[in-house]
Amino acid sequence: MSPLMRASATLPRAGAPGPGLPMQAGIGFKPEHFDALMADPAPPAFVEVHAENYFGDGGLPHRQLAALCGRTALSVHGVGLSIGGHDPLDRTHLQRLRRLLERHPAAQFSEHLAWSSHDGVHYPDLLPLRYDDAGLRRVCSHVGEVQDLLGRRMLLENPSTYLEFEAADHAEAGFLAEVVRRSGCGLLLDVNNAYVSCRNHGRDVRTYLAGLPLHAVGEIHLAGHATVADHDGGHLLVDDHGAPVADAVWSLYREVLAQVGLVPTLVEWDTDVPDYPVLRAQAALADACLRDAATAVAA
Repeated sequence: MSPLMRASATLPRAGAPGPGLPMQAGIGFKPEHFDALMADPAPPAFVEVHAENYFGDGGLPHRQLAALCGRTALSVHGVGLSIGGHDPLDRTHLQRLRRLLERHPAAQFSEHLAWSSHDGVHYPDLLPLRYDDAGLRRVCSHVGEVQDLLGRRMLLENPSTYLEFEAADHAEAGFLAEVVRRSGCGLLLDVNNAYVSCRNHGRDVRTYLAGLPLHAVGEIHLAGHATVADHDGGHLLVDDHGAPVADAVWSLYREVLAQVGLVPTLVEWDTDVPDYPVLRAQAALADACLRDAATAVAA
């Protein structure tokens, strides 16, 4: 049996959350919010951090993370593995990631369906890949390698995109569904990314969602986006994580919960970061949606 198939056979089933991650709302942790978060009498159910910010051996970042883990659950989100890249995965990066997950009790690990390095050059972006058979084999191999090394199922996030490849053999939703089927990984469903990408490409977002492996959703992301003018005089949505979650995304999120049930949900805010109460209030709105979904299921 290949390592890829062993990962699929032995890891927790796709769609099951990592142990300890509650079916409530969390926030992306920012160091400037540390004191306020530690003083919050009712902190969010979990925080999520970008793995690469904690690849050092010690210092304030790890002290803060250890303190947070004493108050709330932890989800770790990678941004630099380059899962969709042509190069082999960086083994040093993977070993640092494993040490981080062993050091802090992370309930979940996720990464992006994107690439960010090539021929030893690292780019400060999550770049799109062509959805063809070669890309599918490459992504599944990389996901299997990550899961084998970490000894846990990972979640793969649907991207926000602004262009598409004419030579693609698969639609994005079908590509993700096949990665989940072959590798046994789960899906991190970014509702804002789905909305942004479908608006940019003139597609129906509900049709896109229907093609995803929603049974495999282990975490949901919500974030704000910006609207900018493009060179043709039209408008482009940009997933900038720099504003409150848009009303249309909240509506879509409620529809998703009605289909998939309760799922741990993260509110991201990475640019023009507001004061802690503003971000905490966004998480409270997500918690309200989750309570409404639970009530609907119980009715």
